[in-house]
Amino acid sequence: MSGILASINSLNEALQIKHLNIDIIDLKQPEKGALGALPLPEIKTIVNRLKSTNTLSATIGDLPMEPDLIQQAVLKMAASGVDYIKIGFFSAGDTPATLDRLKTDIKQNNLRLIAVLFADQQPDFSLIPRLAETGFTGVMLDTANKQNGSLLDVLPLKRIEQFVQRAKQHHLLTGLAGSLRQTHIHQLLPFKADYLGFRGALCQNHLRTQALDLSRVQQLQHYFNAEKIALAEPA
Repeated sequence: MSGILASINSLNEALQIKHLNIDIIDLKQPEKGALGALPLPEIKTIVNRLKSTNTLSATIGDLPMEPDLIQQAVLKMAASGVDYIKIGFFSAGDTPATLDRLKTDIKQNNLRLIAVLFADQQPDFSLIPRLAETGFTGVMLDTANKQNGSLLDVLPLKRIEQFVQRAKQHHLLTGLAGSLRQTHIHQLLPFKADYLGFRGALCQNHLRTQALDLSRVQQLQHYFNAEKIALAEPA
């Protein structure tokens, strides 16, 4: 059954939700792009404070698919101690060569990598088997340009369901994100992705670059859990 991924941009925000039993606390800087990265020293500080109690993921930034660049960013992030490392699969660069480069690192360093495909950039779902073969732990759908609307605005529900099904066939963790609102939970939970990711819905004025609003986090979590219970009940 699905869990919640909540994105935070600072130690202060991380500490606010530390005790809320959020399934994954995701570290990123929304002001720097779809998958903007926090500075490594700040990530290490957050890991030191939360790793014993929380599952943490972090993004490496909006980087082109260049093997050297991605490899270096991944290895630096792995040294921070986060549980999962998210890599955005942007169109620029050489995806096959990047995957070839990462395959050995994944095995040697026991890395848990999450590929992020972008629903508003004609995502190639045929990449999913290659991700599994390379050794990725999971794959998620997100949106690159937040001005395009939510995940559901740029991709039909049927395609979103097909994405989840295909990823599960290859034993990958699955995630759905992209300007998701509380109202989207009812539509997406039946697909049984492993987690739904939120940032803007948890912030003041529903703006991802503004500060986290603890009351919004708690409200969304309450609604999410209620919807899970309703979905599990027999018809």
